Amino acid sequence: MAYTIKKIAELSGISTRTLRYYDEIDLLKPARINSSGYRIYETKEIDRLQQILFYRSLDMKLEDIQLLLDTPNYDAQSALQDHYQQLLKKRQQIDHLILTVEKTIRYQKGEITMTEQEKFIGFKQDMLKENEQKFGNEIREKYGEERVGASNKNWLNLSEEEFKHMEMAEKELIDSLKIVLKTQDYKSQEAKTVFLKHQEWLQYTTPNYSIELHKGLGQMYVGDERFAAYYNERAGESAAQTLNQIIQLFAN
Repeated sequence: MAYTIKKIAELSGISTRTLRYYDEIDLLKPARINSSGYRIYETKEIDRLQQILFYRSLDMKLEDIQLLLDTPNYDAQSALQDHYQQLLKKRQQIDHLILTVEKTIRYQKGEITMTEQEKFIGFKQDMLKENEQKFGNEIREKYGEERVGASNKNWLNLSEEEFKHMEMAEKELIDSLKIVLKTQDYKSQEAKTVFLKHQEWLQYTTPNYSIELHKGLGQMYVGDERFAAYYNERAGESAAQTLNQIIQLFAN
């Protein structure tokens, strides 16, 4: 069956303007242009639009979606299975947040008590999910499922006070790292502070901290641009490389 751009917009819930933009960037081309100049979409295009919207629901960038869909060996059935698993994870995350809100309402009414951990579990689940999506595979490959699982459990059990201390440690780390980036003095007190605050931050999230693990993370910061970006965006250009140099110098 063939659809005009207006009909496909009504069917999918996205605007005709968005569909025209998808056409302009070659993300979703119409099957043909009819004699009146209207874009016409058929089953193949509808299926592709569904895939696009699936990936958009997972916050994937348009350029990444296009690269994926245009891969010669793209498997739609396998992609749907992946969508399904990711949506289940997303539902679990939302369920945690809903439960936290429900408990907080009852807590505010005086109907129940809440531990510090319970007040923040939904939000920490959200942050954990984001980290899993960005770095989960690489961390598991390097350190194994058991260690990563223990680290995640430790993170979720942090109290409000511990969480605040962890955030403060990271802030002091970044502030000191900015100074070292300017001075290039790797033996200064600021450099030592960078190492100690990074060590403190790790000990909040890693139940089995070790110098070897610390050194390994430092190397990952410069070996993967996504890890590097985390520090470069917060402290400045070459921050990840500088952090790694400091870690390797003081971790002994």
